[in-house]
Amino acid sequence: MSIVNAKEILVQATEGKYAVGAFNVTNIIQMEAVVEAHVNKNAPLIVQTSVTPSKFLGRDVIVAVYRTLAETAPIPICLHLDHCREVRYCKECADAGWTNIMIDASRESLNINIQRTKEVVDYCHALGEVSVEGELGTVSGVEDQIKVAEDEAQLCDPEKAMKFVDETGVDLFAPAIGTAHGIYKTKNPKVDFERFEKIFRMLNWETIRAPLVVHGGTGLPPDYVARLIEIGGSKFNISTDLKHSLIDTTYTYITGHRDEYNPGKIDAVVKDAIREKVIQWIDLLGSAGKA
Repeated sequence: MSIVNAKEILVQATEGKYAVGAFNVTNIIQMEAVVEAHVNKNAPLIVQTSVTPSKFLGRDVIVAVYRTLAETAPIPICLHLDHCREVRYCKECADAGWTNIMIDASRESLNINIQRTKEVVDYCHALGEVSVEGELGTVSGVEDQIKVAEDEAQLCDPEKAMKFVDETGVDLFAPAIGTAHGIYKTKNPKVDFERFEKIFRMLNWETIRAPLVVHGGTGLPPDYVARLIEIGGSKFNISTDLKHSLIDTTYTYITGHRDEYNPGKIDAVVKDAIREKVIQWIDLLGSAGKA
């Protein structure tokens, strides 16, 4: 039960009207904290890695740590590659042991997006238990050092969403609806709930074909999160919250302990901070007890 792909746990989440957090980690301490929080809350988990950290740490290292943690955990855990724009690297990570791959060709034309996404889908499905996420429209903000200005972000066309899912066979679908990577500049971000609900009804009303993904989870007001889950959101990407917890906790500890040179103590307080932040998200998403 421990090592799973994303689709199998997200179909259950969609049916159960809760969501699963996809927590973006950049090191082993973060991964351990995220897993510990979910084991504590008996919640399903998606461990998420961006392309840059995966290349820095090494594919084999990430997969080895993931498998070590997942194989001994009493909860289902997926390893997800986020926002990868290279078809070749998507295939390499699927071969290495990621169980869900996101090919992001959303900044290309619809036809090229379909072509590249289908190539990754066909490859991953041929491997077996590897699911694939695709995106249509563009999400503003910064993700893995790729910046998309707000005025460049394009919302997902529901009719094109149907064509995209039909022609690619993608397992998970991330429609751009106005959410953003990073920190929102307003307390009331403009999220197109009606567009999201329409896409859900078109894709998943009678049979769940492709569970819906919400990018840019950090900073969304709790009532926005609840509304998006209610109308079909089952995967929420959380990255910036973990980065802030890591850096802010490290800075605070070092500032208060300038005569101390014990990295293990920094790791311990960082792990505690991230674990607590993740538990807050588990409660918000309603996934506690769903493993």
